[in-house]
Amino acid sequence: MNPPRRGTPDFLLLFLTFVLVCFGLAMVFSASSMTSAFYEKFNNDPWFFTKKQLMAVGIGTVGMLFCMNLHYSKLKKLVLPAFFVIVVLLVLVIFTSKANGAASWFNVGKFGIQPTEFAKLIVILYLASLISNKEEKFRNFKKGLLPALLIVGFVCFLIMLQPDFGSCMILLICAAIVIMVGGSNLKHIFFIGTGSVAIAAIGVALYLLKGNTNNNYRINRLTSFLDPFSDPQGNGLQVVQSLYAFGHGGLTGAGFGQGIQKLHYLPEAHTDFIFAIIGEELGFIGSALFILIFLIFLWRGILVAVRSPDMFGMLTGVGIMVMFALQAFINIGGVTNTIPLTGVTLPFISAGGSSMMVSLISMGILLSISREQTHKEDAKPKKRPNRFQ
Repeated sequence: MNPPRRGTPDFLLLFLTFVLVCFGLAMVFSASSMTSAFYEKFNNDPWFFTKKQLMAVGIGTVGMLFCMNLHYSKLKKLVLPAFFVIVVLLVLVIFTSKANGAASWFNVGKFGIQPTEFAKLIVILYLASLISNKEEKFRNFKKGLLPALLIVGFVCFLIMLQPDFGSCMILLICAAIVIMVGGSNLKHIFFIGTGSVAIAAIGVALYLLKGNTNNNYRINRLTSFLDPFSDPQGNGLQVVQSLYAFGHGGLTGAGFGQGIQKLHYLPEAHTDFIFAIIGEELGFIGSALFILIFLIFLWRGILVAVRSPDMFGMLTGVGIMVMFALQAFINIGGVTNTIPLTGVTLPFISAGGSSMMVSLISMGILLSISREQTHKEDAKPKKRPNRFQ
């Protein structure tokens, strides 16, 4: 007996995904080509970072196609083994050498694998599976909410040991939204949220009272956010140069490939600060158009999620789209000095192999969810025309 035929993936969501990926590849080349061409450690190759990103896109696309053709409900069986694997990796990565103040990467040849990026997706899947299995029991604090909080807290603890505050914050917010959408008791959420904020405030206050914060990069990022021009060659360097990039771009931009800030002025131009290069080369109009496309992408993804035929698909889809939205907000907010910098990549755009692979695999899962919706629509009986009308 042939298995039942599934529907087609959501075309608009698939199309927007590849539009963002292609745009990201173009911007990575523009932001990195001049820099990598002058460094021997990059083989004096202007395509160095673009090639790495292309490989990540290739691997991620294979993962996306696999997940898109796998019924998303089958992921429930894979969640627990994947969770144990990612916990082991999060523990092991703590003992690796630090880069930019954090031990977050495994070096595999010329590539770096960041377990935290995969942890975000796996925790979303784990929570979606847990909530959908417990259903009404999830409203019970001891049997439902408490196990979920312990899992999320444990993973966040491992991430903060690296430390990676930005990823930890994204994971916490994604988990909180998945838990709330999953039907948890709002009274429990209120008391836990209030208590967590109070504990965090006390912890920050005690940390500040200890003194010796002059060399702490988190405190420096906060002070540079409040007044980046007070130390334009030190703590405020990245933000100041980023704002210069937007100023140079103006309304219409300097033109693709014609930016100046990427020429050794703006550090990490092809990763965390790639939106500044978009603003400089494509101007306000180009930046606004990109944000509009990204918002349409988010809207379409949320639409697919809420139309899912079951709780697991809906929670997974919502968690994935919230993850994308948060990363984009934090990245763009930090680059424009709207919020403090946290070193979060811009989904599909910034150079970063782990981020790109996780983003594409996540879209594969969402597209798998969308196939059930189109299958449901195709299965509806079509009305026959009335010959007598």
